[in-house]
Amino acid sequence: MHLRTDIGATNSSTTGTTHNVPEDLETDVLIVGAGFGGVYLCHKLRDELGFKCKIFEAGKELGGIWHWNCYPGARVDTQVPIYEYSLEKVWKDWYWEEKYPGHAELRRYFDHVEKQLDIKKDTYFDTRVVAASFDTESAKWIVKTEDGRTAKAKYLINAIGFAAKRHFPDWKGLDTFEGIMHHSSFWPESDVDVKGKRVAVIGTGSTGIQIAQETAKTAGSVTVFQRTPNLCLPMRQRKLTREEQEEAKKDYAELYRKRMTTFAGFSYDFSEKNTFDDSPEEREKFYQELWDEGGFKYWLATYKDMLFDKEANQQAYDFWAKQTRKRIQDPRKRDILAPLKAPHAWGTKRPSLEQNYYEMMDKPENDVVDVNETPIAEFTKTGIVTSDGKLREFDVIALATGFDSLTGGMKNMGLKDIHGVDLNEKWKMGTWSFLGMTCNGYPNMFFLYGAQGPTAFSNGPSCVECQGDWIVDAIAKLRKDDIKYLEATKEAEEEWRRKVTELSDKTLFPGTSSWYMGANVPGKPREQLNYAGGLPLYEKECREQLSNNFAGFIKA
Repeated sequence: MHLRTDIGATNSSTTGTTHNVPEDLETDVLIVGAGFGGVYLCHKLRDELGFKCKIFEAGKELGGIWHWNCYPGARVDTQVPIYEYSLEKVWKDWYWEEKYPGHAELRRYFDHVEKQLDIKKDTYFDTRVVAASFDTESAKWIVKTEDGRTAKAKYLINAIGFAAKRHFPDWKGLDTFEGIMHHSSFWPESDVDVKGKRVAVIGTGSTGIQIAQETAKTAGSVTVFQRTPNLCLPMRQRKLTREEQEEAKKDYAELYRKRMTTFAGFSYDFSEKNTFDDSPEEREKFYQELWDEGGFKYWLATYKDMLFDKEANQQAYDFWAKQTRKRIQDPRKRDILAPLKAPHAWGTKRPSLEQNYYEMMDKPENDVVDVNETPIAEFTKTGIVTSDGKLREFDVIALATGFDSLTGGMKNMGLKDIHGVDLNEKWKMGTWSFLGMTCNGYPNMFFLYGAQGPTAFSNGPSCVECQGDWIVDAIAKLRKDDIKYLEATKEAEEEWRRKVTELSDKTLFPGTSSWYMGANVPGKPREQLNYAGGLPLYEKECREQLSNNFAGFIKA
């Protein structure tokens, strides 16, 4: 079968498209991407400031990642109402069904958002940007789409998210498999019937965990190919009532104010204590309380030194291993899924939230393959061969192989700087930006929820609103002060890169090979791709640029 590998309309497995971009589209602001970020920016700039805004979206609906994600078990692992817009006109009449909504409910949420904000009237779907350059004479961005159309805009905003470019390892024979195979992000809307089937799941990020956990309910067998164990946390999923949400809404304004004061944009924050401030008994009690509450509390509301001190981190891992290992009866699987020795510092790879993953994998019909011991050698027409020569046959293969995260999407858009150099070339040996929102050589261009921002260390909507509000205020200031050209200086970029690296180097993150560090894609520079100082410090640094009259920028 044909394996879909990108979002392009020219990909032979895409369905019919509806190209309705005018030949001579000209607008104040062109936004690329109609997920949380693009929708928020369009609303703020168009409805509150009166700018003419248009959105180009490669998909067929609003929702960003929740338009693309419909694989089995797909759901967000941040609880609501933290994972939603703080806009009262959106939340006041919206009620969730579950604490951690699935993809279908998140799509319904974006339908509701559309009813409140009327974004689609200014959105062109099935429209993929393949080239963009800034014309210095007219001070306009010239943007080309895959179907050959051209648009002009004073401001270009990339709101494509951090997971816009899918990653496919270069396995031998990948195209020879004759069963059903899909990347998780291109799972068919019609779903795949796995009842009684032999299913392989390659990858153990959040997506792999969710697919394995869900398909194991009906599949004949599920085999997970694991490189690194996911140090999962219990989700503690539950249904929500309309009554409890109605009661909670009176505090939403304060809740959304508070989430911007926490490190990761959640409703909770790290403890003021260090790990060894408590006795072993007190520590065990504290860990257990966080564990019982579920979600990311064990990660983001724990002792403040957990991500900085190796001995403190070991305590966190030991408790995690104790709690997890007792759920797995098979001793071989137990040592692969929850080894006694930590595979890396706890919390330096993103933990997933699971509901019954370990119980499902513990079933005798299911299996886990440690690809460090026996790597995948090749695909055949019937299955997968590992380095020990063993052929495992499958009916369905799910590629949960992740993304060229944080930088891959923007490097794949044909963005050229004022000297004609493609961003792909500029970022070849490493990433340079200023504030994680602007780039030297790219005047009047902004991006959000991408490289060198708080992105992967934050709740998505919190990060989007923090950066989105700054971009909106920056553009408003440009208009007010009659500044036609704003470009980050090279010196500001260098200083920001140094700051991002310095913040990261104080933590345990650099010691772990993860997509946070760009280590999941062969040949990609190893570097910290996220701002590790927390949302409050990040917002303070960004706001200083506005109050200091864009000190780190060239203005004209």
